[in-house]
Amino acid sequence: MRRTVVLSLLAVVLAVPGYCQRLMLGGELSNSAATSVEDIDEVMPRMKALGLNTVLVPAYWEFLEPEEGKMEFTLIDRTVRRARENGLQVVFLWFGAWKNSMSCYAPLWFKQDTKRFPRARTADGKPLEIACCFSEEVFRADCRAFGALMQHISQTAGDVVAMVQVENEIGMLEDARDHSRLAEEAYRKGVPRELVGFLKRQKLHPWLAARFNSGGSTWKEVFGDDIHTDEIFMAYHYAKYVGRLCETARRYTSMPLYVNAAMNSRGRQPGQYPSAGPLAHLIDLWHAGAPQLLCLAPDIYDTGFKSWADQYALWNNRLFIPESRCCENSGARAMYAFGEHQALGFSPFAIDQASPHETASVTKAYSLLRQIEALASRQAPLLSKGMLFDQQDKERVINDEGMAVTCRHYFTLPWDPRATDGSTWPEGGAMLLKLARNEYLLAGTGVVVAFASEYEKAREEQKVLGEDGFAEAGNGQTPGAAPPPSRPFKGPRIGIGSVDEVSIDETGAMHYVRRHNGDQDHQGRHVRIACGDWKILHIRLYRYE
Repeated sequence: MRRTVVLSLLAVVLAVPGYCQRLMLGGELSNSAATSVEDIDEVMPRMKALGLNTVLVPAYWEFLEPEEGKMEFTLIDRTVRRARENGLQVVFLWFGAWKNSMSCYAPLWFKQDTKRFPRARTADGKPLEIACCFSEEVFRADCRAFGALMQHISQTAGDVVAMVQVENEIGMLEDARDHSRLAEEAYRKGVPRELVGFLKRQKLHPWLAARFNSGGSTWKEVFGDDIHTDEIFMAYHYAKYVGRLCETARRYTSMPLYVNAAMNSRGRQPGQYPSAGPLAHLIDLWHAGAPQLLCLAPDIYDTGFKSWADQYALWNNRLFIPESRCCENSGARAMYAFGEHQALGFSPFAIDQASPHETASVTKAYSLLRQIEALASRQAPLLSKGMLFDQQDKERVINDEGMAVTCRHYFTLPWDPRATDGSTWPEGGAMLLKLARNEYLLAGTGVVVAFASEYEKAREEQKVLGEDGFAEAGNGQTPGAAPPPSRPFKGPRIGIGSVDEVSIDETGAMHYVRRHNGDQDHQGRHVRIACGDWKILHIRLYRYE
C-alpha cells in the first residue's frame, strides 16, 4: 500500500528557498525590549541561554526615522550583531503605520501632521489614533521607511534575518471599518472587479463562501448588508496596502514576509476586536490583496490554544505562531504545534520578562525539538501527530493502519495524587512520530499512550482502576468460578516489545539512555511520560493472536 510521507520537520515549505532552513524555536521580546543598545546587549545572551534559536524583535519606525527622510539603523545593526554573536536568527517585526491597530510607533512628525497623514474615523466622525490606509501620503511615508529597512537588511543581515513581519496586528477598533472621507469614497466605488474575479477562481473559506454573491457590484450586494461586510471591505484594503509594501520589499530581497492577527475571540464583533486583520475567515481577502505573504499568523492568548492553531493550519496557510501567552504550558503547546501541524515556528510573547517558572517548559521542549529536528533531517517520519491535553480535553484516538493509538493526559492514570487534589492540571503536550511499521517515537510531557488493534479497541471495556493500576474493586465472583459468558476474542492484539528512553545527537543518531519495560510502561500496557518530565521514548511494537 502506498504511504503518504509527511513533511520532514526540517524541510519547511517556503515561498522562497534559502531562508528559515530550521524550525523556528522562537521567543518574542516585549515591546520595549530593543529600544536601546543596552537593552539589546543584555537580552540576546539570555535568549540564547533559554534555548531559543530565533528571536522576534520589533523594528520601530519612530527610531528608524526620527526625522523625516533621515534613517537611523543603530538599533537594527546592534540587534543583528548580538544575534550573530549568540548564534541566533532574527525575525524583525515592522512596527510601522500600525501596531496593535494603533499608530503608536509612528514618528511624532507623522502623528502631528494629521492633515497630511489623516486618521481613520468612526461612523460618527470621531478621529482615531489609527492612520488611514486609504491615504496615499500615509502609504508613501510608511513605505519609504519600510523599504529603507528591507534594503539595509538585505545588504547587511541576510545571514541572520530569517523573516519580516509587515506591520503588527492590523485592524480597526471602535468601528468595523474606516468612515473617513477617503474610505467612504472607496466604499462607494463598489467591489473591485479584480477582487470578484479572484474570489470566483478560489476554493473559498466556508465563512466567505456562504456570503459571496458574484453577481452584485456594491459591497452589500456581493457580501451582504451587515457589519461583516464592513469588515470584508476593510480587510481587502488593508491587504492591498500590505501587498504594496511587500512589492517594495521585493525590490531588495526574496526574504519571506508574513502578517500577524489579533484573535476574534470571546464572542466579540468586528470593531470590538481588531476588525479586518489577517484572520482565518478573511484569508481569501488577504490572499487577494497581498499574495506575496508567506502566511497569516495567529497571536494566541485566549484559552483553547489547540482550536485557534487548528483554524490557521489550512491547506493554503502554513501555521506559524509568532505570539503565544508565555506560561508554564508553553512548552506543551509547542510540542503540539510542531507535531500536529509541522508548524513553521512557535514563539511565546515577552519571554524576556517571563519568570523562570514560565520559561522552563519552553527550554525543555525546545531541547527535545532540536533532537527531533536532527533525526528528521536523517529520516523523515511516516506520520506526525500532536497531542495537547488539559482537564477538560483529556483524550485523543489516532488511527494508523489498523491500529488504534489512544492518547490521554497523564493524570487520567489513577496513581498520581495531583490528579485529584483539586489543583488545575498542567497541560500535557507531545508529538508521536512513526518511523516504520511498529516503530514510533513519543516526545513531550504529561501524556500516556496505549496501542491496540482496531478489533481490540472495539471490544475495550471502560474499567475503574485503583491507585495500583488494577481494578478498583472486585466483582464479588468466587475465585475459580466460571466467568460470565462473553463473545469469543478472535482478533489480533498489539503488544509493546520495548520502550527505550533515548537522546538524539546533532547527526540524528539515537542513543540509548534506559529501558522502560517494567513499572514505567505498566508491564507492557502503555507508554507514558509524567507531568513535569520531558523525554523522548523509542517504542517498538509487535502483533500477536
